Amino acid sequence: MNQSNQPLLQALNACVAACENCASACLQEDDVSMMARCISLDRDCSDICALTARLVARGSEHAAHLLRECAEICRLCAAECGQHQHEHCQQCAEACRRCEEACRAGMAA
Repeated sequence: MNQSNQPLLQALNACVAACENCASACLQEDDVSMMARCISLDRDCSDICALTARLVARGSEHAAHLLRECAEICRLCAAECGQHQHEHCQQCAEACRRCEEACRAGMAA
């Protein structure tokens, strides 16, 4: 594995963990229906980040395509989570923003 991919992989994996944590915590909130979009985006973001990390780690020629989509979903997830005042949502939003930046940097490399 190319060591220059290490920061990207760390951002992707941190985003997976933050999104999974956020979705699980959102399911415990009093008004779960209010959190439905957040949960949905958390799950999509976690899945795309995990898949992107695997393709980047193996040096797949298809990683560049997923980096673009991953950055977009991270942007959407950060925007949604950022609207909620729950600590888990704010932490997720920050992880998503860092991941989006890392994906965009990976596309430029």
